[in-house]
Amino acid sequence: MRVVIQRVSSASVTIENVEKAAIGWGLLILLGIEHDDSPEDAAWLSKKIAGLRIFSDEAGLMNKSVQDIGGSILVISQFTLHASTKKGNRPSFIRAARPETAIPLYETFVEYLAQDSGCPVKTGEFGADMKVGLLNDGPVTIWMDSRSRE
Repeated sequence: MRVVIQRVSSASVTIENVEKAAIGWGLLILLGIEHDDSPEDAAWLSKKIAGLRIFSDEAGLMNKSVQDIGGSILVISQFTLHASTKKGNRPSFIRAARPETAIPLYETFVEYLAQDSGCPVKTGEFGADMKVGLLNDGPVTIWMDSRSRE
């Protein structure tokens, strides 16, 4: 599993001109799932993200997690995070999981993240054409991959 995590002042997702979900201060997470990913990958990433200290404390240092600040989380499925651009100019998405594998893992990740963080977790709609809006705070953007645990 691969994620791009953005610390945001606000974020929203719109589908067919209707806002599906919106958050204030917190994390926007773009989640890509590979065909070899497992619930263990979801659990590892969830724990790392829930404890990730990227919010400022009173001294202006990144010492607080999303749960410390009482923030919210918006998770958006993003198969394009597994694009291969080695050949040519058209990306290949062969490593991205098919929906029958990806949807249950996406839902598992969201459940784990809600439990681990104790924060409200909102989502887009898997497979939909989504418009994502955000106000990146910092900017702070972090990339993580469950294959790079060591």
